[in-house]
Amino acid sequence: MTEFRFLHTSDLHLGRRFGNLPEEARGLLAAARRDIVRSLADAARGHGAGHVFVAGDLFDTETPSDQVVRHALNAMGADPAIGWWIIPGNHDSLAAEALWDRFRRDAPGNVRLLDRAEPVEIIAGVSLLPAPAVWRHSGRDLTEWMVSAEVPEGNIRIGLAHGAVQTFASEDGGSEIIPPDRAETARLDYLALGDWHGHLRIGERTHYAGTPERDRFKHQGPGVCLAVSIAGSGAIPHVEPIRTGRFDWVDVEMPVTTEMEAGDAVRRALSTGGARREDTLLRLRATGWATLDQRLELSAAVSALAPDFCHFDYDETELATEYNVEDLDAIDVGGALRLAARALLDEASDKSLADDQRRVAEAALVRLYTIVKEDAS
Repeated sequence: MTEFRFLHTSDLHLGRRFGNLPEEARGLLAAARRDIVRSLADAARGHGAGHVFVAGDLFDTETPSDQVVRHALNAMGADPAIGWWIIPGNHDSLAAEALWDRFRRDAPGNVRLLDRAEPVEIIAGVSLLPAPAVWRHSGRDLTEWMVSAEVPEGNIRIGLAHGAVQTFASEDGGSEIIPPDRAETARLDYLALGDWHGHLRIGERTHYAGTPERDRFKHQGPGVCLAVSIAGSGAIPHVEPIRTGRFDWVDVEMPVTTEMEAGDAVRRALSTGGARREDTLLRLRATGWATLDQRLELSAAVSALAPDFCHFDYDETELATEYNVEDLDAIDVGGALRLAARALLDEASDKSLADDQRRVAEAALVRLYTIVKEDAS
């Protein structure tokens, strides 16, 4: 047969609500996730692939709305030349009988739910070995059956599974354990995995595609799918990541010293490599030491630049504060405020206290200093 080309994707989590983000960012991310099926279809056409393999978690929950399901099926059915082959994952396992009954009923002819652990010859010369998730936490290796699975001689063997490999933990704390050498023991030409939300190469025949539209800072950068080409049975697959995600997730550490100009430190740290800021979710983590005045300058610089981004998370929990007598004088040279500031400074500097307690005192002192400075201006 000629070279077989397909896309490998997983963890679309259609219907995700992003409840931990502000309302405006939630709406933008939800819209991008709704459009991701069309982006994958575009990537398939660009790669010359006639098939898309979804390695689990097409939906974010076992109870997505009718609208979420119908929109996904309509987008998949828009191009009948592309076949979609889907297994349930831990978020949308086969235990969601109502969901998959609806899916089977409404799915167009080019969309196939693989709900049994048995080989499927998707075209002449290519056999797909699916491992659908039966429950949210199956508690066992669902790929084990592939070792003894028989397919027509000379067929390309492709495994499709969702779960954790022994070399790292599952995204969702699942107990499923897939051996890292499963592709070898099951004679697979390629093992397409889902569950891990970033692209991860386990071996030359085993990959996690990651989510095509990122959803957390843990996996930085834009979402991708994998364009895979296999020349024939036994051939090493060629695997190429293709960007599909609109949004770029960036986690930046910003080291601070008491000698540097705070505004310049923020501006240098916010270089996003040319990415459009409105399509960037950024977490800026300040570390090191700063004076109270520097902390005010940092906060002002962050406040001025944050609206440029889709979402901006400023984290200064690891930024320690250097104090001096002049700082306390700026709050008050005497009276109740000075006594309060002195007590907070003593508590923040007391090495015998727990870190959390010291951080609370430090934050309170910074807040007091900020209020006094703002009132003075």
